[in-house]
Amino acid sequence: MNQRKTVAMNQSLATQENIVLPGDTNAHDTMFGGLLMKRIDETAAISARRHFRGSVVTASNDGVHFHRPIQRDDIVMLESYVCSVGRSSMEIFVKILTENSSHEDVRHIAAISFLTFVALGEDGKPKEVPFVEPESAEEKLVYNDREARKETRLRKREETNELINSLCLATNSN
Repeated sequence: MNQRKTVAMNQSLATQENIVLPGDTNAHDTMFGGLLMKRIDETAAISARRHFRGSVVTASNDGVHFHRPIQRDDIVMLESYVCSVGRSSMEIFVKILTENSSHEDVRHIAAISFLTFVALGEDGKPKEVPFVEPESAEEKLVYNDREARKETRLRKREETNELINSLCLATNSN
């Protein structure tokens, strides 16, 4: 029987940096949320692939929780890493930072997001992933709340499934 190995969280670290250009913004001169979500998913996918070293798919996104707006001309930095695992699933933490390079060199947390990815084998079926080990203070802080996030995610999935089933029944009765 194979023993699951353990991988340090920082081994899955992925980063992405971009300048927020005029075409990336809405009427309020802030970054389009959908564009940010795309970049979050891309960065998180890299972290999941680095942790598993194989094919992965996005299973869910718990949402983007904005703390401050991302303005035109800001430098936006995304940092992600695997922060918790199940058997074949990986929870990815994404921290979104901004820097206004014209005025200051201080970085601010603009938003955070948690996504779940599933590792797939060559047959397209879920495959077991390595355990994850936090090392830094931030990693430990994020890791310690993993069970509460999992419970919330499972409750939300149940609610979503109930709604989908109700919608299917309503659609079929029309």
